[in-house]
Amino acid sequence: MEKDQTTLIENAPQLVDYLEYRGIEHIFGLCGHTNIAVLSALADSSIKFVNVRHEQVSAHAADGYARVTGRASVVLSHLSPGLTNAATGVANAALDCIPMVVIAGDIPSYYYGKHPHQEVNLHADAAQYEIYRPFVKRAWRVDTPELLPEILEKAFLLAESGQPGPVLVNVPMDFFSTKVDPACWERVKTGSKVLAKPTIDEATARQIVQTLADAKQPIIHVGGGIALSKAYDELRAFVDHMQIPVSFSLMGKGVLPDDHPMVLGMTGFWGMQFTNQQTLAADWILALGTRFKEADCSSWYPDYTFNIGKDATSLMQIDIEPQEIGRNYPVEIGAVADLKAALTVLNRVAREMLPDGRPSDGRASQIATERQNFSAQNVEMQQSDAFPMMPERILADLRTVMPRDAILTSDVGWNKNGVAQQFDIFTPGSILIPGGFATMGFGPPAAIGAKIAAPDRVVISLVGDGGFGQNPAMLATANAENVPVIWIIMNNNAYGTIAGLQKSNYGLTHGTVFPAADNPQEQTPDYAAIARAYGCDGVRVTSAGAFRPALEAAIASGKPTVIDVAMINNPTPTSGHWNILDIYSPDGSGGHAST
Repeated sequence: MEKDQTTLIENAPQLVDYLEYRGIEHIFGLCGHTNIAVLSALADSSIKFVNVRHEQVSAHAADGYARVTGRASVVLSHLSPGLTNAATGVANAALDCIPMVVIAGDIPSYYYGKHPHQEVNLHADAAQYEIYRPFVKRAWRVDTPELLPEILEKAFLLAESGQPGPVLVNVPMDFFSTKVDPACWERVKTGSKVLAKPTIDEATARQIVQTLADAKQPIIHVGGGIALSKAYDELRAFVDHMQIPVSFSLMGKGVLPDDHPMVLGMTGFWGMQFTNQQTLAADWILALGTRFKEADCSSWYPDYTFNIGKDATSLMQIDIEPQEIGRNYPVEIGAVADLKAALTVLNRVAREMLPDGRPSDGRASQIATERQNFSAQNVEMQQSDAFPMMPERILADLRTVMPRDAILTSDVGWNKNGVAQQFDIFTPGSILIPGGFATMGFGPPAAIGAKIAAPDRVVISLVGDGGFGQNPAMLATANAENVPVIWIIMNNNAYGTIAGLQKSNYGLTHGTVFPAADNPQEQTPDYAAIARAYGCDGVRVTSAGAFRPALEAAIASGKPTVIDVAMINNPTPTSGHWNILDIYSPDGSGGHAST
């Protein structure tokens, strides 16, 4: 018996109603003929559609939004070129384990294989969704209109559970307009929307605590898993009780305040020499939510950062993803668990086993001395009046002016490596970094998403001219949506990090710098003027002394503002190693990137 057509409702408005039910407040995206049914349904919704001028902007903004909220963000994409434009941003989110649901329109279901307008089918029919398969947790192709509710429910649960990450829901455009029984959508509104997270058992917790108590020089090494699980308070409580120094990966930056007395600093190629020395000397390391990535581990060479294995350092590792445990170093104790849940158990057990805590071994005073010595090394550059500015002066002035709880997005280059090494983050979770994919152009639009998620906090994007130039059209979104982000462009007229690498190994900078036609010292284009053209404020700094007042004025203005400041292309100091140096200069003639 056929369903009475008067009881059926189009999928698009029911989809929007479902998203409202799930608590979605913003959707990031760009229109196309395949998704206008959804856009039309959003017109009467409480959900705000954040319109962009390029799909990569939508994905990066949704990424920043999800990092701040801790929940899956939503991207609405057009088919084919829209989906491929967004791919870089979605892949960046995937490699940093950021939850995201991408809803993409596709060609009409009845035209599969006929090669209609914009179809991807050169190797297989109905294959658009395959484009995302290498980096999303799952790519769904919706094959009947009635399956859309069920698939969308699964998509959110998968994106937010286990090791988080993006998922794709690929929908033929005719399915958005097809009328289906509302019971299909009501059915998925039942049941839990949040899954219980795994933790560690009592015996394992006792084994870990006892091992740390007996160790002579233990280290806790933390990564982005702490941020993903929002385990900041639990980590701090454990460190305070156990009095064990903490090193961090790039993605672990800021999970403990950088002025905490037990924070060593970042490891690896761009890490601190003192930190690398401490991790090398450790007899036991407890790794929490870290993949031991190449740059964090000096390409896994045993002489620079970690020497884990037989007759060296022993490793305990806790991670939500089983594949990460023992991937790059052998483990003595491995546990699959959410970090917040695991640290809750570890804190309870540690207080039972060691009521007075683990006795201090004096390394806190050693850390304090090292911080003072490192700070003293940088004073001259931090106070330099040179112009173009020293990068250290830019960071020092920014730290002085920036509120303690402000959110900072980095990009790639000095603004990422130098910040992770030298710039103090005081509020856990307040720095957003493109880690695994290291996407140039992530920081500026991610700041828009972060500001939308946290409108009462100051949000600053620290970015190079190469990164900002990837997608300046995001300024149109900032202006239209009245999102008062501040972009500080560390402008060295180059892809600075790569230029330095090429210079040290090949003695030239071909294809890595952007000299002005008439004056190599002049930064071009004028990004401040571009900002004003988009309706934002734009300031081009002309002296070192002018930068700080410009930043103070931008924060006070409450307007989206670009501050374009010329910077000397000094390399970020390095103390570890990176295999690319051996590849480009196997005989050592190219020198080291710290020179």
